[in-house]
Amino acid sequence: MTEMAGRDRLRSGIMFMVVAVAVLGLDQISKQWVLNNVPLYRQIPVIPSFFNITHLNNTGAAFGFMAGHENWRHLFFQTISFVALGGLFYLFITAKDQTRWLFWGCSLVFGGASGNLVDRIRFGHVVDFLDFYLGTYHWPAFNVADSAITIGGFMLAIHFLHFGSES
Repeated sequence: MTEMAGRDRLRSGIMFMVVAVAVLGLDQISKQWVLNNVPLYRQIPVIPSFFNITHLNNTGAAFGFMAGHENWRHLFFQTISFVALGGLFYLFITAKDQTRWLFWGCSLVFGGASGNLVDRIRFGHVVDFLDFYLGTYHWPAFNVADSAITIGGFMLAIHFLHFGSES
């Protein structure tokens, strides 16, 4: 690796962490606001018949998958989160072609996964509060971290569909 390529890798690694920490910070600040201002299970209408701020505790994975209070789930989700974070960082730093899709995808997923991991360690659950719905049809509540993970996942999918797995 040339000195210039090494500097570019270092610069992209630093930017990766800046984006991930920004996502983590925004996620934790928004969750703390909910914890301080919205009682558990309370709904604050923002756009009637479409969007509420709702304080919920999610003991499962994305959108409540595998929700429950068993201790093995806490350890399972924390372990999966650490493995995923390590895998994402390894993928990013070893990629031959660090495209914008890969950069943003890995950074967003890393920051979002970190935000939900912080909740699991602090509380044993994830704080969800974004509640979108039409009439009686509700999308499962989610948070800033979940949004970053979803957007980042789509960006990673585009990267791998366009550039292939060899990148």
